[in-house]
Amino acid sequence: MLRALFEKTGKAVYISHLDLMRLFQRAFKRAGLPLTHTQGFSPRPSVSIALPLSVGVESHCELLDFTLDGVDLAPSDIAERLNSTLTEGIRVLDVYESGDKVKNIAYLDCLITCKYDSGIPENAPERIADLLSLNTLIVDRRSKNGITQQDIIPMLRKFRVHRVDEETLCLEARICCQNPSLNPTQITAAIERYLPELKPDFARHCRIEIYKTDETIFR
Repeated sequence: MLRALFEKTGKAVYISHLDLMRLFQRAFKRAGLPLTHTQGFSPRPSVSIALPLSVGVESHCELLDFTLDGVDLAPSDIAERLNSTLTEGIRVLDVYESGDKVKNIAYLDCLITCKYDSGIPENAPERIADLLSLNTLIVDRRSKNGITQQDIIPMLRKFRVHRVDEETLCLEARICCQNPSLNPTQITAAIERYLPELKPDFARHCRIEIYKTDETIFR
């Protein structure tokens, strides 16, 4: 099995997980890279993406596992072929022999960029830091079973809030991403719920890197 490290940026962030799977399946076909298929009554291409990404969230560390059928090419050639067929905003950064098991992914670094059209409110970085330093912070979590309540503090490993310019505030955080998992958008939701006067006019969420339990980079 091979693994591709890829990024999802720009307008491509609005592609859903299922559509992204279909996009890659078509990209392999157009690139002349036949995928193996599962066995059984309903064979499916042997391709999977770790940690499905929420619509609207960017990422520079997505992982795609796949198996090619009768193709012997260098990983760099596979990456080049795929990039020639993929849509704008989806780009393969590397292809390599499958490494660690996906179940060993534990944390990810995320970047939340908050924009304030009228300027950053007074003491916003300090107040947000105080909020995220509480012992408990309950927010809503949406799932297939509806809305549940979730305490995000146990899944927030570390964070830093800082100003970029007069209108831009950045929040960098390392969070749990499996069993249990924290969606970066829940951090923004906590700010909006408990500090409504600090609600940004626009918030951008991005995955930066993923890690194993010992906090070494996962590949």
